[in-house]
Amino acid sequence: MKKLLASLLTAFLLPATILFAQDQVRKPTDIELNTILADFDQYAAKARADWQIPGMAIGIVQEGQLIFAKGYGVKRMGENDPVTENTLFQIGSTTKAFTAALVAMLVDAGKLKWEDRVIDHLPDFRMYDPWVTREYRVWDLMSQHSGLPAYAADGLYFLGYDRPYIRQALRHIKPLSSFRSQYAYQNGLWLVAANLIEKYTGKSWEEALRERLFTPLEMTSSSADKQSFLRATDVSGLHTAEGDKVMVLPREWEFLDWSYIAGPAGAINSNIVDMAKWLTFQMSAGKVKDRQLISVANDQVIHSPKTVVSLGGEVHKHVFYCLGWIYQEHSPNPIIWHNGGTAMKTMVAFVPEQKMGIVVLSNYVTTLPELLAYRFIDQYSGKPSRDLSAEGMAELEKMKKEAKAKVPVAPKNPLAAMPLEKYAGDYSNDIYGKIRVSAADGKLTLTIGPKNIKMALKHWNKDTFTASLPGSGDNFDHSFAIFQVNPSEEVAGVTLDALNQGNDMGVFKRRGE
Repeated sequence: MKKLLASLLTAFLLPATILFAQDQVRKPTDIELNTILADFDQYAAKARADWQIPGMAIGIVQEGQLIFAKGYGVKRMGENDPVTENTLFQIGSTTKAFTAALVAMLVDAGKLKWEDRVIDHLPDFRMYDPWVTREYRVWDLMSQHSGLPAYAADGLYFLGYDRPYIRQALRHIKPLSSFRSQYAYQNGLWLVAANLIEKYTGKSWEEALRERLFTPLEMTSSSADKQSFLRATDVSGLHTAEGDKVMVLPREWEFLDWSYIAGPAGAINSNIVDMAKWLTFQMSAGKVKDRQLISVANDQVIHSPKTVVSLGGEVHKHVFYCLGWIYQEHSPNPIIWHNGGTAMKTMVAFVPEQKMGIVVLSNYVTTLPELLAYRFIDQYSGKPSRDLSAEGMAELEKMKKEAKAKVPVAPKNPLAAMPLEKYAGDYSNDIYGKIRVSAADGKLTLTIGPKNIKMALKHWNKDTFTASLPGSGDNFDHSFAIFQVNPSEEVAGVTLDALNQGNDMGVFKRRGE
């Protein structure tokens, strides 16, 4: 068994650079590079306007030097304060690579091994299946192949639950697939990885991040907490969509803290100057100046494929999840990248063979950061330029039409609901805890989570109601609260389909009075 485990682990940890034969490495001459950068600059500016993104910043690194750094647009829509190369953005899930780096440092220090069982270090760790709990390895925490549904129970962050609660909730989430059998993106398991960091450093994840990465990399403007974001002066605002319009979110947005609760999975605030230093570090085999922060061997572990994301495709071909990074087969050379989304959107990508990387930060969620990164990488390699922005916008319009066609249509003659008081009461489940349904003034309201988020329930048909958040319009993602009523008209439970994720996570049973 030990030999089998060792052979499997070796297969998972092969250096990314030897998995696929690649074409010859090509780099542009200085004259060619200047032409490419000028063209890309104009393209990025036009694309930002086309996508209605209020503000954006782009940094490009070559051979450890920041060769391009520029802000586009404004920090907040409707204002004139321009984005600069020092403007802070939330970088979302690109934070995961930092957490993976901190774990690699623990491996280098001999505190743990990648193949160690998690429960041997964190005895209270539990997954739904006891066998999976016993077999979960350190590297599994960051490989996105848990068997859980994608984004399992991410609603907990928005509702105000804290990290200890979310870590405990993992044990109640039923899997949708076999352990290690397929890719499904997670955030909660990164909190467990942070537990390891906190146990063996004696510091909070935020403190370890600052001392072990931000300080040696001289990322002096970066942070990982809400107050630092709010106190910053050169900082972008957040934006969201309301129909086809871009709207500014309040500085003290009610849900601003969700990414900071997610912390190790998505909390970092940074700018392109600091992220250029991070990119340089990624392309330096774990070394900064004359200091080896992460061993070459463990740097390769972080960047090497662990889980198949997709196989085949004309453009991206084979794609694999690593540890906080994504390895993508691409011509002429593979790309290592990760994106991130809060109410902002980030793309960080680099081509190891060319020692070139790009970071795109934006203050509105679209796919443009990814498209710009691909566009530049292809230009840099001398490939014919495709108008990826136009292609992306066309695809977005197609998706909008398809989504609109799937919007549920209210019945013309809905069946009547019972008296609203019959639905009122307390309900609960093991993941989302207690919810309360209240009836007053001919209306139903559902209250959920530590933040006491209130959702208006509007009658749809019989015992089904739409579930709407204040300020979200008539429907919140066209979600429903479906009450389970027995023949004697007693309510046994309610299902919130927006939380269900295919495995009863959104099913709440009525509690006794």
